[in-house]
Amino acid sequence: MANPALLAKAAGTLLTDERTQKAAGWAVLAVLSPIILIIAFLCALGSGTSDHNISAVELCFNGGAIPGNIPPEYRACLEDMQENLASLEASVTGINGQIENRASLDSTRVKAIFYALYFGSGYYADAQDFADCFVRYEERTRIVTAEDENGDPVVTEETYTVAIPIEDMDQVYQNIHVSLGTEVTAEHQSNADSIYSLIRYGYVDSSGGAGGSFDGTDAPFIGADGFCSPIGPNWRRVVTSEFGGRVDPITGKRDGHNGMDLAVPVGTPVRAALPGRVVTSKYHNSYGYYVKIDHGNGLSTLYAHNSKLLVRVGQSVQAGDVISLSGSTGRSTGPHLHFEVWSGGQRTNPRSYLP
Repeated sequence: MANPALLAKAAGTLLTDERTQKAAGWAVLAVLSPIILIIAFLCALGSGTSDHNISAVELCFNGGAIPGNIPPEYRACLEDMQENLASLEASVTGINGQIENRASLDSTRVKAIFYALYFGSGYYADAQDFADCFVRYEERTRIVTAEDENGDPVVTEETYTVAIPIEDMDQVYQNIHVSLGTEVTAEHQSNADSIYSLIRYGYVDSSGGAGGSFDGTDAPFIGADGFCSPIGPNWRRVVTSEFGGRVDPITGKRDGHNGMDLAVPVGTPVRAALPGRVVTSKYHNSYGYYVKIDHGNGLSTLYAHNSKLLVRVGQSVQAGDVISLSGSTGRSTGPHLHFEVWSGGQRTNPRSYLP
């Protein structure tokens, strides 16, 4: 394990030299601890060096040449993490090849959790064992047709293994604890969320970044009928996909769209549309981190692709309560809120309800 005192001393020396700071960027700060990583990142957002800091974090995640002036202990930490994350990427790719129905693991999410748990610790879990914590395996059979030596068709039954992604992240964390002996604390989870946003979007704040600032989330915006906009009064300006038919941005095929997409920066507060009870608050491969609220009388709302969930199942909420922070988790091409309204068990157009 790297010597903390030596790391701190080296970091202090490096950060006093502007040229070296720009060369080292996040690589220098990250090895101290996940906590310092997040604090330093938040501070860097207010400076002119944030773009370079983001590039340095990507160096650690995605590989590349490490600057020659990095102290040996930093270099060792970076090289170890680069090697482990590369192995983890290969393991996730292999698992995705065993997943059916176009589902897949988000390798960035898996690596962000790995990073939050092990960076600079001197110990790294086996990449395959770690990736296996995110799925369960099931033996299935299928009928295959082949040709014998005479060219005649031969029908046989074969057994194969399918990987099924685990949607409940609490179960994933429990698997990591049981299988690898590593406890995933709330702090680890929060750090992993921040690292994920950093790697995927380049920022971890609610006031800007890709897409610029978003106005209207400081206070609830509630219409005359009591229905609250989940993101404020300016929701009409940021609609990127309406309810109904559309061209799927991932497959490129014409498909139905069950809600409304609202483009907002990662970390934007998401508010409950009406009073109700939280019936779902978890991770899903398609929805990402999502919340569903039952408002009674057959009406419910769903809020998907969040970066962080702030409510639990069974919790009562009021219209305008902040229930999550927006993001781009799950099956998503960029930061936004996917908002659904259910009436009588059927999805319906959110425009009919939004103030």
